[in-house]
Amino acid sequence: MKKLFLTLGFLCSGLIASAQILSVAQNYSDGWPVKAPVEKPRVIITADPELDDNNSMIRFLLFSTDYKIEGLIYTSSQFHWKGDGKGTLHWVSGREYDKPGLNFKPMTHYRWDSDNRFIDDCVDAYEKAYPNLVKHDSRYPTPAYIRSKVAWGNVEFDGDFSKDTPGSELIKKVLLDDEPGPVFVEAWGGCSTIARALKSIDDIYSQQPGYEALRKKVTEKCVLYLSGDQDNLYTNYIRPYWPEIKVAPTGVGSPSLTFFSPMMAKTDLDKQLYSAAWISENVRSKGMFGEIYRVWGDGKQFAKGDIFDPFGLDKTKEELEAMGYQLWCPLQPKGTFIAEGDTFCFLNLIDNGLYGYVQNWGGWAGYLSDSKEVKTPNFLPPVMYGFAERLNWSVNPDVAACNHYPVITGLTSLTAKPGETLKLKYTVTDPDKGQKVSVNWWKHPSSSYEADCNVNDPALANTTFTVPADAKAGQEIHLILEATDNGNHPLNRYNRLVITVSE
Repeated sequence: MKKLFLTLGFLCSGLIASAQILSVAQNYSDGWPVKAPVEKPRVIITADPELDDNNSMIRFLLFSTDYKIEGLIYTSSQFHWKGDGKGTLHWVSGREYDKPGLNFKPMTHYRWDSDNRFIDDCVDAYEKAYPNLVKHDSRYPTPAYIRSKVAWGNVEFDGDFSKDTPGSELIKKVLLDDEPGPVFVEAWGGCSTIARALKSIDDIYSQQPGYEALRKKVTEKCVLYLSGDQDNLYTNYIRPYWPEIKVAPTGVGSPSLTFFSPMMAKTDLDKQLYSAAWISENVRSKGMFGEIYRVWGDGKQFAKGDIFDPFGLDKTKEELEAMGYQLWCPLQPKGTFIAEGDTFCFLNLIDNGLYGYVQNWGGWAGYLSDSKEVKTPNFLPPVMYGFAERLNWSVNPDVAACNHYPVITGLTSLTAKPGETLKLKYTVTDPDKGQKVSVNWWKHPSSSYEADCNVNDPALANTTFTVPADAKAGQEIHLILEATDNGNHPLNRYNRLVITVSE
């Protein structure tokens, strides 16, 4: 997620990234390929060297227990491209450098340090933390496995997908394999590497027998999570030539993790979670992951002298402007949260019990909705507390000294008639000795039955629910049982009960 935030009119939205995704998710209504939860969603990440991609990658690796990583791929965007190393000049009209008062001319590269290896740096941090992490959760993949999935994609120029690369070949191989289930392919930067993989499939197989079946397999398998359209290749290639490929819907109810989040915080708790003090204590102090997590005034830049990257420089507005920096985001106190502008791409894949990637169920990354009046919990605290505790795991091998997630056991689906009263029985436990767990039932707004309703006693795991008398056959009511422990960083778990109304 990059300078797409320059249009400050988007600030009226709680999550700017969501507004961009809503604009490209127009093929959602044609049928969603993910009908039910899978054991571990398969994920491919493509990312460019922006500080928020770096921060999102740290969180992504800390939650790698919850999905199967199939690729971590360097890619380009309109904001970052490496060049071909041959002195070839490049320029695209209308980009951020093509503005009155700027003296940019056609360039051999743009905002790209020759030593850039931010994905590898994050994997290095993961390797150092792995001996501790695996003590807390045995599902963490080995560092060797994750390293085997790192590849370089189409990074040379903005919007260039003219040739195959190791990254595009990796994506192509995964999309063509016979492993069942969806593959969530994420563009945190531009879509060049993804577009190249798809074009290569078309170039090789379009004239061969059986291509129609192969194409159907690919389009049903590939689900895109887009952090905007950062090189116009979704608009100019993927959508016109591969219109069957779905873009995952997100939006309403997602926590704000953008460059503007600290100044948009409404509650005291939210302000605290973005603050320099909280970030210092719970993130920056936690080993190598904390060291490489970017915050305001940390003295770092991804490309030295990048006039669009003032975030690491601990200087005043006047000093930065005198140095030629473009201040497209208001300055924040040193140490404050900057951004994880791409984290929303995988929040719905996290195994928290909401299964937000299924149909349009929605989860921590929100869901697609035409309604302007919806009620959703504030997911920022659980999102930040979970991140903080996993960082704590990364530096602490003592399982007893750390917090771990509650466990909920019970039904996830049933069928009932209008007016029928259901007895709901669930077991809620916590693996940490001496901890208490509170519960709360609430109705998820993605329910097709839209009127308000809830269980008889929302504070009890075992309670009753009466299906509304006016519910229609075929409608769904999604009831969420949320369990939250009382650890230093309160962790929670959800159980989504989908009630299908029968005749």
